[in-house]
Amino acid sequence: MFDIVCLDLEGVLVPEIWINVAERLNIEALRATTRDIPDYDVLMQQRLRILDEHQLTLHDIQRVIADMGPLPGAREFLDWIRERYQLIILSDTFYEFAHPLMRQLGWPTLFCHKLEVDATGRIGAYRLRMPDQKTEAVRRLHELNFTVVAAGDSYNDTGMLAEADRGVFFDAPKSIQVQFPQFQATHSYEELKAEITRR
Repeated sequence: MFDIVCLDLEGVLVPEIWINVAERLNIEALRATTRDIPDYDVLMQQRLRILDEHQLTLHDIQRVIADMGPLPGAREFLDWIRERYQLIILSDTFYEFAHPLMRQLGWPTLFCHKLEVDATGRIGAYRLRMPDQKTEAVRRLHELNFTVVAAGDSYNDTGMLAEADRGVFFDAPKSIQVQFPQFQATHSYEELKAEITRR
């Protein structure tokens, strides 16, 4: 039995935040995610450039996030995990975005990044906790003699999945599944539960 379950946030427990922002604000270029652009820095620099071009602030994005909610069944899935395992959410989102969503998920432990925001609300930069923090977090848990099962859906999850004792895709695009056939693909919380509990 595993000690700790590590999950990605966006695409696994909540909708993709940037896609929702793109749709609500009608900015197609903001739809790109780590499913499309594997290099996170390239992706974030593109996003910050677009926000500046459209003069969008953190408040504009937070208004969109306030109307979002978890994916159907996500809260119940997390409750199921917490009855059986320790749980950590490892995400490349930002605390400034995630706060209202964490409330709806019952305040799970979240490791993510921070934004640099000026007095006007302009997002000037982002601060990574550390490069490839998802993989590094699982590595440090191993150093503490924990066993880990991890699930994610994007390129930026594959290091975490490889480092875990068992790595599982959750609703990942077929193109990514084909590139990383070593990870079992699941498409529902029931399937993911089965992988978490499989011996």
